[in-house]
Amino acid sequence: METDAGKSLASLTLTAGRDKSGRPEAAGVTFRPGEVTALLGPTGSGKSRFLSDIESMASADTPTGRALLLDGRAPDADERFALQGRLVAQLTQNMNFVLDMNVLDFVRTHAHSREAANPEEAARRVLEAANALAGEPFGPGTQLTQLSGGQSRALMIADTALLSWSPVLLIDEIENAGVDKSKALELLVRSDKIVVMATHDPVLALSAKRRLVFEHGAVRRVVERSPAEAAALEELSAMERRFTEVRALLRAGKDLDDA
Repeated sequence: METDAGKSLASLTLTAGRDKSGRPEAAGVTFRPGEVTALLGPTGSGKSRFLSDIESMASADTPTGRALLLDGRAPDADERFALQGRLVAQLTQNMNFVLDMNVLDFVRTHAHSREAANPEEAARRVLEAANALAGEPFGPGTQLTQLSGGQSRALMIADTALLSWSPVLLIDEIENAGVDKSKALELLVRSDKIVVMATHDPVLALSAKRRLVFEHGAVRRVVERSPAEAAALEELSAMERRFTEVRALLRAGKDLDDA
């Protein structure tokens, strides 16, 4: 993948480290553009630490002893500690704006900073995508500080997918973000980024190409999605669509008898 900033990244590897007791991790992991990898395990099993090792571009200097490699080489100091044009972007569960600015001005300013060929059109596409993800639509003149938590995350997901130069995207439990998670994942996959997401959601987990299963602070298994799991994903997705329909009816004050 080559970014607008001239950065290219064909692979990102996180070498095997150790668990909380110092035992060797099962395996290192290599990520490539256009792939989605899900991180699974109970709270405290090491998912967030794994994301942190990627975000900080670990160099065997974190509690896990992992090291990150970019196309097989260790990142230099400029890449590790850059304040601008970072290779890694992160979306967290909690995201709210403090900037006193309306939505359109914010996205348009970002588009200009990314040297988009047509900043107005780029901003329009981001807002359109954000409203497709948000539960309650918002207009271009809405102040950032007036956005709900879900609307804020919808805006940042769309902005990251369509405007960000960062070729690597880390996501912490998008199912708790108050957005349409299936549409969000589709948008991020189309952006051709390396996507790594921690999740407890079975639909998101099965939507990923593979799953890393965590235990006691380390990767214990690497699981590729099987044909049987792909079939299970279709079944679960249909159930979730029905769940979403019922929720929308109840929110609108309608009777389920008419559904």
